[in-house]
Amino acid sequence: MGSFATLADIKAIEAECDWPSRGLPRSIHAFLARAAAQHGQRPAVSYQLTSGPQDPAETQTWAELHGKVTQAANLFRSLGVGERDVVAYVLPNCSETVQVLLGGMVAGIANPINPLLEPEQISALLRESGAKVVVTLRAFPKTDLAAKVAEAVKHAPSVKTVLEVDLLRYLRPPKKWIAHFLRPKNAVLHHANVKSFRAEMRKHPADRLTFADTTEDRVAAYFHTGGTTGMPKLAQHKVSGMVYNGWLGNRLLFSETDTVICPLPLFHVFAVYPILMSMISAGSHVVFPTPAGYRGEGVFDNFWKLIDRWKVTYMITVPTALAALMQRPVDADVSSLRGAFSGSAPLPIELFNRFEKATGVQIIEGYGLTECTCLVSCNPPSGAKKIGSVGIPFPYTHVRILRTDGQGGFIECAADEVGEICVANPGVFEGSTYTEADKNRTLFAEGRFLRTGDLGRIDAEGYLFITGRAKDLIIRGGHNIDPAVIEEALMGHEAVAFVGAIGQPDAHAGELPCAYVELVKGASVTSAELLDYARTHIPERAAVPKHVEVLDELPKTAVGKVFKPDLRRMAITRIYDAALAEAGCAARVVEVAEDKKRGLVARLAPRGDEAKVAEVLGNFTFAWDWQP
Repeated sequence: MGSFATLADIKAIEAECDWPSRGLPRSIHAFLARAAAQHGQRPAVSYQLTSGPQDPAETQTWAELHGKVTQAANLFRSLGVGERDVVAYVLPNCSETVQVLLGGMVAGIANPINPLLEPEQISALLRESGAKVVVTLRAFPKTDLAAKVAEAVKHAPSVKTVLEVDLLRYLRPPKKWIAHFLRPKNAVLHHANVKSFRAEMRKHPADRLTFADTTEDRVAAYFHTGGTTGMPKLAQHKVSGMVYNGWLGNRLLFSETDTVICPLPLFHVFAVYPILMSMISAGSHVVFPTPAGYRGEGVFDNFWKLIDRWKVTYMITVPTALAALMQRPVDADVSSLRGAFSGSAPLPIELFNRFEKATGVQIIEGYGLTECTCLVSCNPPSGAKKIGSVGIPFPYTHVRILRTDGQGGFIECAADEVGEICVANPGVFEGSTYTEADKNRTLFAEGRFLRTGDLGRIDAEGYLFITGRAKDLIIRGGHNIDPAVIEEALMGHEAVAFVGAIGQPDAHAGELPCAYVELVKGASVTSAELLDYARTHIPERAAVPKHVEVLDELPKTAVGKVFKPDLRRMAITRIYDAALAEAGCAARVVEVAEDKKRGLVARLAPRGDEAKVAEVLGNFTFAWDWQP
C-alpha cells in the first residue's frame, strides 16, 4: 500500500515492471482465495438492513466470504451455467448480493441489473445477455421487485431458473412476524423454476470448486451502461480488468486496516470494481448500509453515526448524496475518517469546500467509465487536488486527448486544448467493449484507444479535466455550446442544488440552451431571477439559457447523475405543445419515446389536421409521429 502525489510517482510505479509481470491472480476465485489465505478472520463485508447506528448487522470474514462464493459458483454450475453463460441478478444491496456477484463471475458471467428499472427494460437486458439464471428478492413488504422480475422473466425465454433471496432473515421479532404477515403474494406465472437461494446453496460444498477454474483471461461480467443515453448497452468486463481495478486500490489507497462505507448499489461499477475488488486485493473491510444505500430510509440522518459505529476510514459518495449530507449537521465522532471519494458526476466547488469545512477531510475526485471496467484517473491523495479536475491517470493507464482530422484519422491535442478523452488501460477490452459488435465499430481511435464520448483537456502537470459530453453538446445554429458552462454558472447561485442544461428544440436555430434547476432544501428563487443571474454570470451570450425552469426534483439515475433524456422529453413536450397550440392544432404530445434508430420521438394525439401539424413540426429537427 502506498500513495501518490504527482505524475512522477505514477511513472515510478510503471517503471518497476510492465503490467503482465505483476504476477497477479488470473481468476476471481484465485483472487478471493488469496484474500482468504492472507486475511481469513478479518472482516470482509458488513451489511445492515436498517440504518440505525445500533441496528443489527451481519459481517462476513474473508474466509466465510470465500466459502460462500465457492458454494454460489458450484450452485450456478449445477444449474447449467458454463463459462460463457450468464447469471443475472436484480437485487438491492445485501450480503447475498456480494456472494451472487462473485459466484457468478467464478462460474460464468455475472450480469447485474438495476432493480429500479421497469419490467420491459429488465426483460430486454435478460434477452440481450441470454441469462440462464436470475437471482432476485422473494416478495417482501414495501418493494414490488419480485413481481417486476417475474413479469420480466415471462418475456425472457433463456431464463431457466429464478433463485430468490429472502430479506426476512435479517429481521428479528416482532418486525419479522409483521413482515411475514404483510408479505405480498406473487401472482405472476412464468416458465422458469423458482427456488430458494439459501436452500440451494446448502446443497453445495464451500471448501472446493466442483469444476476446473480457468486461468485463461475471459469475460466474467456484463454491466449495462448507466442509461444517461436512454437505451442501455451491455459492456463486457474481463477478469484482468477487474483485478487491475483491485490492484490499483490496494497499491495506491487501501490497506487491510481500512474500513470503507459504500452506500452505492452493487449493480454499478463504482461499488463493484474500485471498492469491492480493492477490498479483495487489500483485505480491507467494506460496509453496505441498507438495501437502497443512500436512498435507504434514515441513511442520511444516521450517516455520521454509522461512520462512528464502524470507525470508517474512507467514505464513497456521489455529488447528489454529498449535497444531501451537507444539509445535516455532523452529529457524531468522525475522527477516524481519512478521505472521501466522489465520482459519477462533476463535483461543484461549493460542495468540496462545504464538506472540508464540516469534516476536516478533503474529497478526492476521480473518473471512471463502465466501458473501462471503471478506473481511469483520480486526484492524488497525497498531492494537490485541483478543483474541477479528475486528477492524474492511474499507472498503466494511457489517456490521450484527440480530435478528428475529418479524414477518418485523429490529431493529438496540445496541453489544455479540449478534445475527446480516449483511454487505453488493462480495463479496456480493445475492439469488444460492447456485446453488440455494431456498437464497437467507431468506438476506438487507432484501434486501441477507447473513445469515451467525454470532452476534456490535460494540463501541463498531467491533470485531466472533463469539460462536457461530446453527445451532450448543444448545437445552436451550428455553434457548439458546452452545457457545463451553463450548469457551472447557475450552480454558483446559493439557492441552487442541481442543474441540468440541455438543448431545447427551436424552429430557427435547431436548438437553444435551456436549464432545469433543483433548489437547496428550504430555498426559494424564481425562474426570472435565475435567468437574470445566468445573464450576468455566463460570459458567452449564445450560452445564456432561453428558458429556466425550477423543478421539485431533477430526474436522476440510480447513481445520482442528472438524467438528461427526461429533461429533453420535458423540453420537447413544452416546445411542441406551444407551437401546436399557437397554430390552432388540437394535437398534443402524449409521450416522448426512445427509438433505437431515431433517438427521442414525440408521439402525438388526437390525429387530425395532419397537413397543418406536419407543417408546424416540420420546422423542428426532433422527430415526431402519431401515437399508434
